[in-house]
Amino acid sequence: MATLSAVTNDTTPSNYRLENLLLVMSGAFVIVNALALGLQGIGGSLPIVHVMAWIVAAIGGAWFLRRHVPQHDPFLFPLVMFFSGWGVLLIDRLAPIFAERQTVWLLLGVFALCVTASFPQLLRWLRQYRYLLLLLGLALLVSTILLGRNPSGLIGAPELWLGIGNVFFQPSEALKIILVAFLASYLGENAVSLRLTGRGWQQAWLSPRLIGPILLMWSLCVLVLVWQRDLGTAALFFAVFLILLYVASGQLWILATGIVLIGAAGVVAYFAFSVVQLRVDIWLNPWLEADGRAYQVVQSLMAVANGGIFGQGIGQGAPTYIPVVHSDFVFSALAEEWGLLGVIVLLGGFAILLLRGMRVATLHQSRPF
Repeated sequence: MATLSAVTNDTTPSNYRLENLLLVMSGAFVIVNALALGLQGIGGSLPIVHVMAWIVAAIGGAWFLRRHVPQHDPFLFPLVMFFSGWGVLLIDRLAPIFAERQTVWLLLGVFALCVTASFPQLLRWLRQYRYLLLLLGLALLVSTILLGRNPSGLIGAPELWLGIGNVFFQPSEALKIILVAFLASYLGENAVSLRLTGRGWQQAWLSPRLIGPILLMWSLCVLVLVWQRDLGTAALFFAVFLILLYVASGQLWILATGIVLIGAAGVVAYFAFSVVQLRVDIWLNPWLEADGRAYQVVQSLMAVANGGIFGQGIGQGAPTYIPVVHSDFVFSALAEEWGLLGVIVLLGGFAILLLRGMRVATLHQSRPF
């Protein structure tokens, strides 16, 4: 397989042109929709500030990447900026009070990208200090269990945030990155022995090297679920772990075992926690309680249906009829005002992002880190 440099050196100028085109298209989308919001008097009082911040982030990020990572993929940064700009527009449309905060996080995110790109040995550092990362992630998890808060102040709401003053963040978001970095490093170094150990499923079941990590991660996810009643995060952690373990070991039975374990945890959670039971019942049939417990879900379904193919247009729908739409049902708001075409663009963009990320990972297999 050709190395990354050999693949990209001859196409770097064309990659830059493609990246410029994609950034210009993204910028046009952001500007046009921001103007539409401004002309309707919807959203915050300073939409131009959000647009200018996005332009600065896009130009600065692209320039920095070309200077420090000249062979970077031409799709990744424009796609991320496109989604980020769209996200700021949605927040400004649905909950203007949070738009400035979202813009600040956008700038901080691009700054973090530039800092990361300045350290070419980052992967080696992540591998070298993986156990320190794991301890940091566990500390975040424990701190959330003990000190977690909910910015809304609602009684009984999940306390998944840590904060100082009026600034809050979810430790689970950082834990996702930490978990992937640790598992990729650990499983990468033990991939050969994992494959040798797991040649037969009878031997694999008796091997602590394979079954031990599965049970450990399953127990961690159950802990997250029990203490925080966050079934989605627990399932995501376990699914990521299973996929990485399957890639490292090549054993299909791992996926089957993981599905059984997470299914068992889900059944227990259904009977043990009312919030889990509520979500499952609403998922199965929300129309039985359309004016009660399932009101939020039913309103979101009606918003999606109201969007049709082409959408109502930004600012023309009524997504705010959905309770807490800016947090729980942004997708429904997008479907109502941008329609099926907007949904296709969104899902297609994420698919491209995934495929290009996999391509980068494949090209880096022949490069030491």
